[in-house]
Amino acid sequence: MYYIVFGPLYLISLLPFPVLYFISDCFYVLLYYVIGYRKEVVMKNLSIAFPGKSEEERIIIAKKFYRNFTDNWIEALKLLSISEKNIGKRISSDFEIFNTIHAKGHSCHMLLGHQFNWEWGNASVPVRTPFKVLVAYSPISNKIFDRLFLYIRQRFGCIMLPFNDMRRAMLPHRHSQYILALVADQNPPNPLKSYWLNFLNTPTAFVQGPEKGARLGNIPAVYLAFSKPKRGYYHLEAKLLHDNPGSTTEGELTRIYVKELEKNIYTNPDLYLWSHKRWKHDWKTTYSKLWIGKDIPAE
Repeated sequence: MYYIVFGPLYLISLLPFPVLYFISDCFYVLLYYVIGYRKEVVMKNLSIAFPGKSEEERIIIAKKFYRNFTDNWIEALKLLSISEKNIGKRISSDFEIFNTIHAKGHSCHMLLGHQFNWEWGNASVPVRTPFKVLVAYSPISNKIFDRLFLYIRQRFGCIMLPFNDMRRAMLPHRHSQYILALVADQNPPNPLKSYWLNFLNTPTAFVQGPEKGARLGNIPAVYLAFSKPKRGYYHLEAKLLHDNPGSTTEGELTRIYVKELEKNIYTNPDLYLWSHKRWKHDWKTTYSKLWIGKDIPAE
């Protein structure tokens, strides 16, 4: 069954970009104007993040988001067949901090957000840095698509590690120099085992794992910022969050990461994944001991 799905998708991926983007445009019209896919979630998220913008301004961001959303999956499909040379022409990067960290003999934690196009980001880091690149991922329940995305994500050198078994999965790599890529704005499953702080104007729960791992191993942490100069082209900038996390106080690294993520979102608002329910957990004063921001809010 896997090859029955893989074969047609691979053939589609061979189509030139103009044809693929025409297909993406068709899906955009279908999702936004016909189906209205998660439109209520998108508009609610945008109203939370941009209370000072008018409804018309938020609609403009939403439409750009949906175009980027459909482009993201078409571009992910292209990874089935695109060459390293061709994708290299479409991604520019500033990865100097990775070279600096590697030269010092350290490994590195790379923290990302749900920004487009993270799949192309995964493809570019292994071929542009001297590190072994490990990526924590959430297995897809559908076995066929799980296998498909593992193929896409590992094609250019990433090593995928299931987040629900990270301790065991990391064992073969613990003595090598690696980048561990973590999408650090995942919704925590348990709000009582989270860090809480304001994110986009709202008390928000963040997973503790990325910070705790960096502090425990004193592993330098970097944020990967995304921008999109034009359709089909991206720029990635690696920004040092902290080169000595072991010296930080609890919550400090998460605060620095969230500040960079917010800055990236406000600069490129249509590149963030507004269709996912980022605020599944409501703030309660019983979480006060987990608050790492300024001015604990009332319930």
